[in-house]
Amino acid sequence: MSSRSMLIGAVAVAGLGAGVALVSSGIIPMGAPGTDEAPSAGQSDAPAKSGTGIDRTKSIVKPSGEDAAYLAFDQGQYLTALALAEKAALENDPQAHTLIGRLYANGLGVPKDESAAARWYAKAAELGDTTAMLMLGTMLAGGQGVKKDQVLAAEMFEKAAQTGDPIANYNLGLMFLRGEGKPENPYRAAEHIRYAASKGVAAAQYDLGALYLAGSGVPNDALEAARWTSQAAAQGMAEAQFDYAVMLLQGRGLKADEPKSIQYMKSAAEKGIPGAQNRMGHVYAEGVGVERNPIEAAKWRLIAKASGLADDKLDLFVAALPDADRQKAEAAAISWRETKQVKVMQ
Repeated sequence: MSSRSMLIGAVAVAGLGAGVALVSSGIIPMGAPGTDEAPSAGQSDAPAKSGTGIDRTKSIVKPSGEDAAYLAFDQGQYLTALALAEKAALENDPQAHTLIGRLYANGLGVPKDESAAARWYAKAAELGDTTAMLMLGTMLAGGQGVKKDQVLAAEMFEKAAQTGDPIANYNLGLMFLRGEGKPENPYRAAEHIRYAASKGVAAAQYDLGALYLAGSGVPNDALEAARWTSQAAAQGMAEAQFDYAVMLLQGRGLKADEPKSIQYMKSAAEKGIPGAQNRMGHVYAEGVGVERNPIEAAKWRLIAKASGLADDKLDLFVAALPDADRQKAEAAAISWRETKQVKVMQ
């Protein structure tokens, strides 16, 4: 089989977050906004258009040719994909090994078996497949299906990074930053994270902004922090949108821009960032860049409060509202949460 961009979904260790704090506790997909790699988390395992460039909105055809296993995978014919990939694997096709690993890792057509997935990824990595190196590195870093081994995980990420892969560089940068699997080295960390950021990886852009804000591995530079954070925000990353909105409000590293700030703040609030939700409470309570709306202010405060965020000032504001307005706000908050839950389930 020829070398191709495959629907494998290599992953990266989670990023830093503002102030060099974790973006999340899990992993992020390689196909983050702004990249042309595999699809992001939450997408179907059989998307309308795959990494092979096949449009699945058209009628299903019988898999054939060198891309047969991938065509079958794209069409949800997982057992067929497995059989075809196993045949190709006998000829030491590295990507076939990786595809089989993906099937076992996600329980597609076979019982989920992370240990089996790791074995297939290990063989594919040995044969030189970059995606397999990323997959295996992530499993080693988290102890999924294999014994946790940060040193070996870093080795996998470094091999993949040497091919110019942006996610591999991002992972490797995080390991240098944390001193996990690699000696702690903020300068090497910044170098790898910057490379990933320049290739459009939103989490890397966000984290590079955090490094500039903290002066870790790079000069302390509010303008650069704002520039990189804005790029991640423009890709729709909720945490970046919140941080950039605050930067715009406070004029940190750039000219204050109230309307743009409110736009990003609301987007982050709608995506579930408690800090942004609480800020929207203040925005509507005080009429900052919007028409003052006590009910909307109370709605956002109630939503943020349910996440455990304390704000005595806003609580007093809500308590002082007429009963009718407070009830409307409570109903609006409940409606928002229910709508959010439905979207998560879909």
